[in-house]
Amino acid sequence: MTLHENEIPADETLVRALLTAQRPEWAGLRLSPAGAGTDNTMYRLGEDLLVRLPRTAENGRSVRKEQEWLPRLAPRLSLPIPEPVHTGTPTEDFPLVWSVYRWIDGEEAGPDSVADWPAFGADLAAFVTELHAVDLMGATRADGLSWYRGGSLAPCDAWVGRALDDCRALVGAELDVDALERMWRAGLARPDSPAPRVWLHCDLKPTNLLARDGGLRAVIDFGALSVGSPDAEHAAVWDLPPQARHAYWDALGLDDATWIRARAWAVAVGVSGVSYYWHTFPAFVAECRSRLTAILADAAGR
Repeated sequence: MTLHENEIPADETLVRALLTAQRPEWAGLRLSPAGAGTDNTMYRLGEDLLVRLPRTAENGRSVRKEQEWLPRLAPRLSLPIPEPVHTGTPTEDFPLVWSVYRWIDGEEAGPDSVADWPAFGADLAAFVTELHAVDLMGATRADGLSWYRGGSLAPCDAWVGRALDDCRALVGAELDVDALERMWRAGLARPDSPAPRVWLHCDLKPTNLLARDGGLRAVIDFGALSVGSPDAEHAAVWDLPPQARHAYWDALGLDDATWIRARAWAVAVGVSGVSYYWHTFPAFVAECRSRLTAILADAAGR
């Protein structure tokens, strides 16, 4: 499945060729597709490993970031995060860096895997608190850790406006896009957060939260890892049921200004996902529409 104009195709034949050249001891292990990500093509390798190949050159920079920083962050976090075990080097057939990680058992967070949503929300808040408290270890937003969600809302206004217009044309009859735009504008009207810059995962949606035995087991996919303002970190909680979202909010003690900015980020990510992936990734579009529906329902209930 090709999602981007500049995507570099990757399939099982390519993965086996890369492994044969760089890790021949793994080349004969069973390969099977593992999830459908917007940034990476993934294969489970044997029972204990995961291969991730970036879809574009920009995604390749995210892979390098994970390779550099995840080994430093992991000892400072109580939940498991991905562990790189091989740094794949570019080849003629695949000119980007790629990675092999230790496989982490668990299921995507959802109604069949989470037993207690308020507890799950509180546990996610504890992880966020822990991550944000980790020393930056000299990292700055100039070190390839400047993803847009860690910065100010204002520079995003132009492309968010275009995405809102696309949403009006595509799903305007089913979503109150005018209300979503008002929420975006409300976030823009707030001053930037005075909080210090921290480590951000920046994509804590359910597909990146693994559950086991009914609770939060691990956090995966740090391709959006950045250093910045904490507001955008909270945007993905609209992908969770209200019980989890409210428990998360209460556990972190977020003030109204932070919540309004976080909601604006949630709107931005949702409408841009609908706009960008409308013709290529219907499942992801449905995920974004669900987020936007949850934002509207949450606002109506306040």
